[in-house]
Amino acid sequence: MATATACAGGCNRAVRPAVEIADIVRRHGEAYRRTHALTAAQRRVLGAVEHCRTRALGGHLDVCQDCGHQRPSYNSCRDRHCPKCQALAQARWIAGRTQRLLPVGYFHVVFTLPSALRPLAHCNRRTVFRLLMSCAAHTLLELGRDPARLGAQLGATIVLHTWTRELGFHPHVHCIVTGGGLAPDGNDWVNAPKRYLFPVRVMADLFRGKLLDAIKGAHRRGQLRLDSRHPPGRFHDTIDRLHRTKWVTYAKRPFGGPEQVLRYLGRYTHRVGISNQRLVTCDDHAVTFHTKAGKRITLPPDEFLRRFLNHVLPKRFVKIRHYGLLAPRHATSTLERARTILMRAVETEQLRQSAARASADAIVLMSDWRTLLRMLTGLDLSTCPVCGSRNLTVRVLPRPTSRAPPP
Repeated sequence: MATATACAGGCNRAVRPAVEIADIVRRHGEAYRRTHALTAAQRRVLGAVEHCRTRALGGHLDVCQDCGHQRPSYNSCRDRHCPKCQALAQARWIAGRTQRLLPVGYFHVVFTLPSALRPLAHCNRRTVFRLLMSCAAHTLLELGRDPARLGAQLGATIVLHTWTRELGFHPHVHCIVTGGGLAPDGNDWVNAPKRYLFPVRVMADLFRGKLLDAIKGAHRRGQLRLDSRHPPGRFHDTIDRLHRTKWVTYAKRPFGGPEQVLRYLGRYTHRVGISNQRLVTCDDHAVTFHTKAGKRITLPPDEFLRRFLNHVLPKRFVKIRHYGLLAPRHATSTLERARTILMRAVETEQLRQSAARASADAIVLMSDWRTLLRMLTGLDLSTCPVCGSRNLTVRVLPRPTSRAPPP
């Protein structure tokens, strides 16, 4: 696993892991391409990960004018499935979302696609993933509007994940929900109970009805593709059976406040199926990586790549969505009205902390990538690593005319 060394200012300077996804792709990717039918998106991800931060993508050369030291820096692929390209995007995204956080408690709810529907999701990823996220959101919003429960408009941020720790296909959504909502007249804030948002069984049953109805509707409109393993008769039998089964909805302990929400978002929003830090070894015959509770799993390289590529999202599919008060259309209207109401009851110290967070987030949003990298890792690309001089010149390293295997 990767280690980290402390840097001045209290951040951690990441050390390159012993094994990276890119190493596995470079070692086994070409053989996998020859023996497996891949989608265009999967081929694009393999190529991006393989060439990320290598001379194949071009870059620049920092030359110290005092000691002559030269340091090449190669461009990132910026693919959202690449484990090396998420840190900067994640930091900027979180800084932007912080400005929309409300000073209330938040709840964490997880809705899971039943195993019987996973084969359908395999064949219809864009449609099923979209319905999964939408039905989870509208389950929460409908219960929030119910006068017998809260009678207010909630806000929710929903993040799609498709994997288990073993890289199995397991679509589910993580929902970060405001601990209350704006009253229908827009003049008051209604707090949710402190210990739970809604009964888990109620959420599960409502979600089940919404998702199954949405899937049946998509099928009637010809938006679902059924392959030979899932003929129409079996499809309807599956839907009927699922109406009679209990579904899994998991409500975690509520967050203590916006700070805990930010720490959570930092872990989950830009996570990919597996990080480089979880990899242990890779050779010609096996890939070993950590799962959970100190356990490890070893897979043949082609099976590892199959599982990794099984989590490539459809092109331009949005995996982080905001609903209710947190929807983009409410950013400057309803959301601000809720914030104004809540701020009237917030103590002075909380206001000071909120202002400090907003100032720090503004710095992140305005910083260029070199400054942000230094803030996150302690790596200062504006200083010579040999003599400490800041007298550097930059020379552009163009992409090779023919893409050779990366170093």
